[in-house]
Amino acid sequence: MQPLIDHARSFGRRPEDFASLAQGQSPQVLFVTCSDSRVVPALITGARPGELFELRTAGNIVPPYVSGRPTSEAATVEYAVDVLGVTEIVVCGHSHCGAVGALVRGEDLTAVPAVRDWLAQAETPSEAPDDDPAVAEAVQNHVLAQLLRLRAYPCVRRSLTAGQLRLHGWYYEVHTGAVRAHSPDTDSFEAL
Repeated sequence: MQPLIDHARSFGRRPEDFASLAQGQSPQVLFVTCSDSRVVPALITGARPGELFELRTAGNIVPPYVSGRPTSEAATVEYAVDVLGVTEIVVCGHSHCGAVGALVRGEDLTAVPAVRDWLAQAETPSEAPDDDPAVAEAVQNHVLAQLLRLRAYPCVRRSLTAGQLRLHGWYYEVHTGAVRAHSPDTDSFEAL
């Protein structure tokens, strides 16, 4: 913890570097990814403060939209699209994902009921080998399922129809740093 504290102490020593951030934010991208500590959106994309609006959830799960039952995730998506006017949404899954791995392997999660119930919202990735420690194919299928879920959010549907929003599926390899993007033309994840 001490290295983090030391960095935080020295981080704000040049307030002039941050003064413009007080004027507000206007990110163009909503970046939906896992809470995993190995996935750092700004590091992956090179984004500076104010350039990414982030939604981080266990397993980068986008819960189904249910009118009248707000969730933090739905509020974040709606705010990003309708208030901030993001023009791109990236759903980024990653290799060695514990959440997707637990689904693929059918792990017993009774000792962690909140995790179990959260993961129950995800569809179990189909036809994915359970002996792949990176769970690559399962994570990629999971990313595509989350993109489909996003399409059902009213704000996303409206913006897509109006041509004001684009959706992207990414897969990040934590063991190499490589990023692959889903290509609708080939229905595969290809190097950026």
